[in-house]
Amino acid sequence: MLKLGIQLPISIFREDKHYIAYTPVLDLSTSAKSYEEVKKRFHEVVAIFFEELIKKGTLEEVLMDLGWKKVDKKWTPPTLISQESEKFELAVK
Repeated sequence: MLKLGIQLPISIFREDKHYIAYTPVLDLSTSAKSYEEVKKRFHEVVAIFFEELIKKGTLEEVLMDLGWKKVDKKWTPPTLISQESEKFELAVK
């Protein structure tokens, strides 16, 4: 059994009555009707994601394609520098 200890940046959005959890470092998301449920589902989705990569033998390839680095046998995701909200004024015809 392979054990991975990773720290993931997670954004949680609310859309009407649903919550969406997303991480850009895996380009992975899930949704639920409550904050607690979306966090629980997100942990499940991440576990399934890694289980499938390992089962298919594509862990290294996929993580490298997503910008991860392997240092001393540990995988490190890209560093999230900023998450901001910016106002845009657009002229749309």
